[in-house]
Amino acid sequence: MKVGFIGLGKMGAGMVRNVAAKFSVTAYDAQSAAVRAAVSAGAMAGESAADTASDADVLVTMLPGPREIEAVMLGDGVASALKPGAIWVDMSSSSLETLRRIVSAHPDGGWTVLDAPVTGGVPGAEAGTLQVFAGGSAEDFERAAEVLASMANPERILHVGEQGAGYAVKLCLNLGFFLHAMAGAEVLALGVKAGVDLRLLHDALVGSGASSAFLENDAAQNVFAGDYKEYFRLALAMKDVRLAVDLGREVGVPLELSAIVEQLMCRAYLTYGDGGQLLAVKQLEETAGIELRRD
Repeated sequence: MKVGFIGLGKMGAGMVRNVAAKFSVTAYDAQSAAVRAAVSAGAMAGESAADTASDADVLVTMLPGPREIEAVMLGDGVASALKPGAIWVDMSSSSLETLRRIVSAHPDGGWTVLDAPVTGGVPGAEAGTLQVFAGGSAEDFERAAEVLASMANPERILHVGEQGAGYAVKLCLNLGFFLHAMAGAEVLALGVKAGVDLRLLHDALVGSGASSAFLENDAAQNVFAGDYKEYFRLALAMKDVRLAVDLGREVGVPLELSAIVEQLMCRAYLTYGDGGQLLAVKQLEETAGIELRRD
């Protein structure tokens, strides 16, 4: 089986190394240094995005979002280059609307699509232990299973429904984390400003029904140390929240809290630039006139 891989950023770099360990892979990225790194890991260099796709049985894309996906698939001619019978597996966080526009532009292409975004971050991408949420036909899911298994924990590769379901699950997961993060930060800031010891407050929250992954991990390991430089950028976080709000509008679910979180992230982005997503927490600290620090 021949695999094409487009998008060799922080996530894609680790993912393509794991695919190259098991399959013949042609890789492409706009950054030549990223391509050279993939070649050193066993991949072949594609001359262009379209060239990378042209002979692939499975084409994997791992790109920042809908705008980049559409630019690559339509603007760079990848959708036209895919051969009949190929499967395009988009592992980005994107939208069904974008997918439909690309597919509808090539109704006679003869290729099929899985939306298969992932969780696990850069560590999971490098270790090959990602979790995958795949939307599309059961037949395409089975055909792409071995390629997915080269990048992910086989027990955590889930077929979650029809086309678009993978994107929806990923957006729900990310949205849930961002909501918990801002709510958790507000609660911590409130208690500290009211005179409660941060250690006692944090321990009480983590031991209660108000706990969350943010409080147990990100707050404890990053925020309390003054480290806001997580790998997940504010621009990507805003994009995911925006996509989730758009999806809510499309299916008739009002996401009012989510829209507020998007604005909090936007304000942090305008203040600090495109740093880590936890800069939204830093802005809250500065607005409240406190620092959430624990020895």
